[in-house]
Amino acid sequence: MTAIKCENLGKIYKNGKVKALEGLCLDIPEHCIFGFLGPNGAGKTTAIKILCGLMKSSSGQAWVAGEAVSQNSLKLRSKIGYLSQEPRMYAWMTAIELLDFVGKIYSMPTGEIHMRRDELLDLSGLKQVAKRRISTYSGGMIQRLGIAQALMSKPKVIFLDEPTSSLDPIGRKEVLEFIAHLSDNTTVFLSTHILEDVERICHKVGILDKGHLLIEEDMLALQKRYSSNILEIELDNPEQALALSSWCTGKQIGSYLKTAHSILSFNGNIPAEEKRELLRTIGELGLDLMRYESKQASLEDVFVRIIEKK
Repeated sequence: MTAIKCENLGKIYKNGKVKALEGLCLDIPEHCIFGFLGPNGAGKTTAIKILCGLMKSSSGQAWVAGEAVSQNSLKLRSKIGYLSQEPRMYAWMTAIELLDFVGKIYSMPTGEIHMRRDELLDLSGLKQVAKRRISTYSGGMIQRLGIAQALMSKPKVIFLDEPTSSLDPIGRKEVLEFIAHLSDNTTVFLSTHILEDVERICHKVGILDKGHLLIEEDMLALQKRYSSNILEIELDNPEQALALSSWCTGKQIGSYLKTAHSILSFNGNIPAEEKRELLRTIGELGLDLMRYESKQASLEDVFVRIIEKK
C-alpha cells in the first residue's frame, strides 16, 4: 500500500520568480522510513508543509494516508504527525502534562490518553524524567519528546523536519535510535541534509536539489547501482592536500574526485600507472602520507556524484 503519493507537485513564491518545488513525484510505501535528502534551501521544508496541509501547492496533487492533500484539511491532520525543524513547547510543563494536553486536543478518552502517554514515554526513553519540567531537558530529550507528541494520535504517517540538525553526537544517536523503531507502526518521512543519518536508518531515499527530485530509490539498490571503491589519500594537513589536488587538476588525473580537509578521494578503478605517479609525486613534493586506503563508496559519495551529474 502507498502511504504518500505526489504527482507533479510544485510551489512558486514571490510572483512566480522563485520555484521552491517543480514537478515533484513521489511514491512511498507504508511502514517505510523515507529519507528526503538535499542541501539547505533545496525545498524540503516546503514539500513537508504542503504534504501536511500547512501550505497550498501551486500545481500538482498529492495524497497522504489515503487522503487528498489540501490546506487545513482536518481529515488529513487526523492521520498524520508533524515535528517542525525547531519544535516549540510549553517549557513550564512536564512531559506528562504535554502529552496529556496533546491527547485532549485530539479528543482522546482519558484512559486512552494515559495508556498512549505511558507507552510513548517508555518508547522515547523519557519515562524516568517524565515529571521534570521541559525547560530542564537537553536538545536530544526535547526532540524525542517532540516525536512522542507527534505520535500521540497514532498517525499513519509522521513527518520529521531536520530532527537531528542541531544536536550533539549523543543526542543524534538517541533520536535516530528512537526513529529507527517507528516503522513497525507508521510511515516516517524524514527530511534532512545529514547524509549519515539517512544511511543509518532509512529504507528509501529521495534526493532533492533546487526544487527538483533527482532520484528516488531504495537505499540498498541506490548504493548498489552507484557502488564503487573509493581510494582515499590522507596527507598531514589541508595545505598539503591542496598542493596535491592542484597537481591532479593540472595533470588532469581522470580518477580524481574531490578534496575534503586533508583527504583526497579518487575513483577506486584508478589505473595502476596513475597510482604509481601519485605516490611518486607525493614524495617529490615532500608531502607526508598519513593514510592510503581503498574503501566502499558511502551515501555521501553517491550524493555528490548525483548532484554533480545533474
